[in-house]
Amino acid sequence: MHTNGLLVVKVGGGEGNRIEPVLDDLAELWHAGQRWVLVHGGSARTNDVATALGHPPQFITSPSGFTSRRTDRQTALIFTMVYAGEMNKTIVEGLQARGIDAVGLSGADGRLLEGERKKAIRAVVNGRRMIVRDDYTGTIRRVNGTLLRLLLDAGYAPVVCPPAISHEHELINVDGDRAAAALAAALHAHTLVLLTGAPGLLRTPDDPTSRIATLPAVALEEAMTTYAQGRMRIKLLAAREALDGGVAQVVIATSNTEHPVQQALAGNGTIISV
Repeated sequence: MHTNGLLVVKVGGGEGNRIEPVLDDLAELWHAGQRWVLVHGGSARTNDVATALGHPPQFITSPSGFTSRRTDRQTALIFTMVYAGEMNKTIVEGLQARGIDAVGLSGADGRLLEGERKKAIRAVVNGRRMIVRDDYTGTIRRVNGTLLRLLLDAGYAPVVCPPAISHEHELINVDGDRAAAALAAALHAHTLVLLTGAPGLLRTPDDPTSRIATLPAVALEEAMTTYAQGRMRIKLLAAREALDGGVAQVVIATSNTEHPVQQALAGNGTIISV
């Protein structure tokens, strides 16, 4: 199934995300003429590698309830090693094996994702509010869409991952879902597909039968504050940013099925649109 125009697909890197069906499906779509950009995560593998290297992961929660990785300089380097190294090149390898001439890029390459490093982060630790400094996380402010269009126009399939690069030329950790939203907006993509372990947005988090099939953009705020939990809240935030940037629709769906992208495009997930 095709969309009218470019497709941006984000596949999560947490436990429970299967990459092989996604690559099978993307290859099938590409060979049928559908152009796409793939954005990927790598959080579970990063946790394993960081622990093995004696620098186990730490997470902090913002006052508004969003959880993110505590990223000191050592963590930023481990994060880059896993995301831009092992994860990115393994996906490129898989796409090449399926006949797709994929090119792997981090957000730092060609300043593809440029952002603002947060000089101080407000966090809640054990119920106490505190300020975290020396953190290499940031927010994307600019996307080099020209670079991706050059690749797409030349027949290459871009495979993109964090880190981004700061205005001061430092590697920074940015959220993958929000990075995908920024890319989709910059490329005037028609659809952003966010693939995860869940079948979509669930009204009751542990009940797969409570999937919400469609969600109007005006209901996003209520969903974020009532029944969306954990990573799903960030996916809804990314959806809002994509829609605000001109993307026609965002679909949150599972990666754990055959043809996960085509299933998402067919409505087997949660479709969010204006």
